[in-house]
Amino acid sequence: MEKHGILYLCPTPIGNLEDITLRALKILNEVDYIAAEDTRVTLKLLNHFNIKTPLISYHEHNKKSQGPRLISLLQEGKNIALVTDAGTPGISDPGEDLVKDAIKAGINIVPLPGAIAAICALVASGLSTERFVFEGFLPKKNQDRDRRLFELATEQRTIIFYEAPHRIIKTLKVLKDTFGNRKAAVAREMTKIHEEFARGTLEDLIQRFEEAKPKGEMVIVLEGAKQHINNERGPATLFEDELSLDQLKSKLKAMFEKNISKGYAKNQALRKAAKELGLSRNEAYRILTDEHGKEEDRET
Repeated sequence: MEKHGILYLCPTPIGNLEDITLRALKILNEVDYIAAEDTRVTLKLLNHFNIKTPLISYHEHNKKSQGPRLISLLQEGKNIALVTDAGTPGISDPGEDLVKDAIKAGINIVPLPGAIAAICALVASGLSTERFVFEGFLPKKNQDRDRRLFELATEQRTIIFYEAPHRIIKTLKVLKDTFGNRKAAVAREMTKIHEEFARGTLEDLIQRFEEAKPKGEMVIVLEGAKQHINNERGPATLFEDELSLDQLKSKLKAMFEKNISKGYAKNQALRKAAKELGLSRNEAYRILTDEHGKEEDRET
């Protein structure tokens, strides 16, 4: 019986080419093929280190056709190194699918240690590294994005996101509306000449990037919730004592109606009540409308 080849998961530098490991260079030289997300990007790396291994394109748009081809080569005994444009393959790229297919086919998978932007940003953020959760890129559709963020509202671990520069300001604003003005850090151009870490509150970061046009791929590291309501669906709060979702909803509704009686417009009344309870406006709105039940007046 012919022996299967090995699928190596080979991290590449996220900026500085000197960050590649000696073992990674050895593997890239010795394998039969390199499966690359963008062959043009990977070719620059290979040329820099004078590596002549043949490249095969494997990315999100061709994975259904190229995946079976790569598995077939592995079954024939060929060794393949999977690389992404930058960082560790399988993280926010289609490498995850190839790994699953290889496992089903009985292929031996060997992961190599190396660069990953999320961890680099986390350890330099100044936020808690004791417990954290990686969320990658948020969904592009507003409805899907809001649903994902609502699920994270009570998350007490530090949260890590990836984001593109042209969406960073919008995303920071959405995070502030959803979670309140938490502490955060944004890392950009990591390991490159113009590496920068911006730290402060979400409000601080929004102002910073509105004043200077952001460039380069970015990582957002967000402080986790201080304390959560004693209900899995409830939002994050800054209360010293835990409240059930029903208790908080009752309290919020009373304060909202009181503000209305004082002459505030609905939107102003909601913002004022939310601020007094340590909630963001979006959190308060979701509690009052109860997304899992009957919604109240949308004009709020």
